Amino acid sequence: MKKILLFNPRSANAKHRIPNSILQVAASIDGKYEYAFVDGNLEDDPWKPIQRLLNSGEFSLFGCTTMPGPQLKQAIPFSQRIRQHFPDMKIIWGGYFASNQYKSVINSGVVDFIINGPGDKAFPLLLDAISKNEAVTGIENLIYKNEEQQIIKTPLAPLADQDTLPQLPYEKLNAFYPLKKYLGKTFLGQRTAAYHSSMGCPFTCSFCAVVPLYNARWKGKSAPLIYKDIKYLIDEHGADAVEFHDNNFFVSEKRTVEFARLVQNENISWWGEGRIDTIDKYTDQSLAAMRDAGCKMIFFGAETSNDELLKKMDKGGTQTTEQMKRFAARMKKFGIIPEYSFVLGFPAETPEKVMQQIDRDIAYIKEIKAINPETEIIIYVYSPVPTEGSELYNLVTAAGFKFPEKLDDWLNPTWQNFDLRKNPLTPWLSPAMVEKIRGFETVLNAQYPTVSDFRLTPIKRSILRTLSSIRYRQNIFALPYELKALQKIWRYRQPEIEGFKME
Repeated sequence: MKKILLFNPRSANAKHRIPNSILQVAASIDGKYEYAFVDGNLEDDPWKPIQRLLNSGEFSLFGCTTMPGPQLKQAIPFSQRIRQHFPDMKIIWGGYFASNQYKSVINSGVVDFIINGPGDKAFPLLLDAISKNEAVTGIENLIYKNEEQQIIKTPLAPLADQDTLPQLPYEKLNAFYPLKKYLGKTFLGQRTAAYHSSMGCPFTCSFCAVVPLYNARWKGKSAPLIYKDIKYLIDEHGADAVEFHDNNFFVSEKRTVEFARLVQNENISWWGEGRIDTIDKYTDQSLAAMRDAGCKMIFFGAETSNDELLKKMDKGGTQTTEQMKRFAARMKKFGIIPEYSFVLGFPAETPEKVMQQIDRDIAYIKEIKAINPETEIIIYVYSPVPTEGSELYNLVTAAGFKFPEKLDDWLNPTWQNFDLRKNPLTPWLSPAMVEKIRGFETVLNAQYPTVSDFRLTPIKRSILRTLSSIRYRQNIFALPYELKALQKIWRYRQPEIEGFKME
């Protein structure tokens, strides 16, 4: 087989983020197949290097990671061009979008194979089969069409022991893009790295895109191996902060505390994603160890103020709305900022009930802020994911919602907004409901500007708070043009869209 081209399409919030997804794939074939990287986040026009490399005749396979939203703006048209100009090129997609929307992807005629979940074993086995012109039927974690044009999904493979996987080929990436370009300034530090230490999540939330891929499975690297990689980034490239982009970094208290103790003297700051009901079981000593080791903020899915709705989400565990309030207060004692994300606009039996729940969520968020003003609030509008069979997804389909059937339809701006979970095409939400959610978000962000936007000076923060105070206290969220204008002029950053990186 000739060389493999691995492409990371441009994302809205990953300009300076190490592309761990294609690095993981590269690690699985390192030393066996030659490959090259193209990172859409660091190219003005990524098609130029892609075209140049493919025109060389040295490449026979194009691998592309595809997350929902902005990445599709390059993944779809670039793959279509490759299919047109290089018809013999094998095109392989991975990532949540390809796995969750596999029918539209495979039926497009553009993509030959989808890696359905981790590709550590599937990708090299697939390359071996292609190079030897052998059948792929025995390879797990694959989606493709057979000779009869039937879509085939092979069984999901067990998650690999993460400690047995090869190290990420940072130096190979460094030959294409200097690693220093990926270590950007954030509120965490001057040179913030991105790292992925585990696969999957042990829970089955019905609104989560990873559930169909992992089915409540989780495997994490051991703390010493995480520390080894982080230590490399510190010593060799000057990293002073880390964002852990695991679906659930904090599954194991033992692993978390061991890592915290290993990095305690490295003078770094770090952030990760976890669950409230998991970390609430941590001891005070564990939380103190995390704080002392530089844990500054943790992202949590709070989701809703409705316990019954939490059950419909198959949220799992023991998370309740009362617990979320207690936990916000507990985190305040340790100086770790809880970042609570809420999903507003879930389907209900009537429009009145949808609006009642929106109002209830707004009141609850204000209550959380009163308990711990440092709590960061992230607001999404509910966007369904294809978790077929769940009670919540049944409500969604009964309301008339359906996903696009053609791959090109995902390039429509309205579906781009859907994937960002900001203004989805859901039939149960009226424009007035969406406007109320967006208006509240604007007022909330003015009253409590995110700590992650370090460009906002104390004077700017004071002006925003003063202008928004009456609206916030009296629940006046309609038409907050004055706040929107200031947020636009001052380029207020929403971390859920743009990430933490500032430069």
